[in-house]
Amino acid sequence: MKATPTRIPDVLIIEPKVFGDARGFFFESFNQQAFAQATGLEGDFVQDNHSRSAQGVLRGLHYQIQNPQGKLVRVVRGAVFDVAVDIRRKSPTFGQWVGAELSEENHQQMWVPPGFAHGFLVLSASADFLYKTTDYYTPAHERCIAWNDPAIGIEWPAGSTPLLSAKDAAGSALHDAEVFED
Repeated sequence: MKATPTRIPDVLIIEPKVFGDARGFFFESFNQQAFAQATGLEGDFVQDNHSRSAQGVLRGLHYQIQNPQGKLVRVVRGAVFDVAVDIRRKSPTFGQWVGAELSEENHQQMWVPPGFAHGFLVLSASADFLYKTTDYYTPAHERCIAWNDPAIGIEWPAGSTPLLSAKDAAGSALHDAEVFED
């Protein structure tokens, strides 16, 4: 397993060792020891989630203001453009974002630490998106920042207007959002 920091060093791209031949492939999608060795983090994951979305669906930018979740995200079918936004007010990268294409072909994963908003746009006909979280989902503490907030300036892949849930369409601007103060 290899972990590569992005331009926001707390967000990591994780590349597992993939063993493949004409029959297919095998890789460990998660190994606690390998994750800790590659990242220096203790991944105490408590919940696994799986979502399937159609092409053009944009989910996010989600976070929990209490019980913040670290997320280890990956795609097992299709492709997405995955984004993490630093919403830790005292961070030198506050309000900045990083994005990467995650797909069934590249097998890459993204580590999104607590204190970040997270979202993704489906690039393929559909995508199955899996993620592990470091804390439980608590709906009362869930928040959403607008996917197209100009103060953040995410450069989403070109295309048609994304398909949004009502919750995501009503996301707050970063300057109006509850963020992490420490």
